[in-house]
Amino acid sequence: MKKIGIIGGLSPESTLLYYKYIIEEYRRRSRNEYYPIIIIYSVNFGRFADYMRSGKHEKAYYVLEEALQALENAGADIALIAANTPHVFYEQLKERARIGLISIIDALAERLLADGVERVGLLGTKYTLSHGFYRDALARYGIETIVPEPHEIELVNEIIFRELTRGVISEASREKLTGIVMRLVEKGAQGVALACTELPMILRGEVGGAKLYDTTRIHVLKVLDLAFQG
Repeated sequence: MKKIGIIGGLSPESTLLYYKYIIEEYRRRSRNEYYPIIIIYSVNFGRFADYMRSGKHEKAYYVLEEALQALENAGADIALIAANTPHVFYEQLKERARIGLISIIDALAERLLADGVERVGLLGTKYTLSHGFYRDALARYGIETIVPEPHEIELVNEIIFRELTRGVISEASREKLTGIVMRLVEKGAQGVALACTELPMILRGEVGGAKLYDTTRIHVLKVLDLAFQG
């Protein structure tokens, strides 16, 4: 079985989810305790976030490149970035990677197409929703994206960074996020992608008859499919 490398710490809370999901899915498939070897490089979240907020994208990229190189040197066969927003650098990282780097957006697109979803709502950080990298990547698969209103994007971003990245789960915030999902469905979304790896901590299942797509779990399933090929 291939060794799995995780670029984690973006945030630590979502990294915990990745580890948990990998082990749970392995147990479901194999019914034994011969778990895959998992190598985690947990980056400095504050430093990466500061670089992104201040527009120092080259420095933010090198945080991820350093992590990827460390995973390669540690013997990982395949790797993933345990977050959605840093996938803005995915193409750059993929070009220099010596091992397979698995995209969360590609994994999501494959699942959406399998379910017949052509219009998907996006819920994530302000950066993810305000920049075109996520929308453009899904558009290559023929999938249209619908995002919340600007003030709703600000609210989601605040809940993610002030609460979820710190492990705080608020029922009041859950209600606010559910309302935003409902409005995406009203705009025509056939499903809603939780395009932030912390959001599954607070939202899951269906809302207003629309399926919520847990990008963290979808990413894990794709990576394990490839890991089992080793």
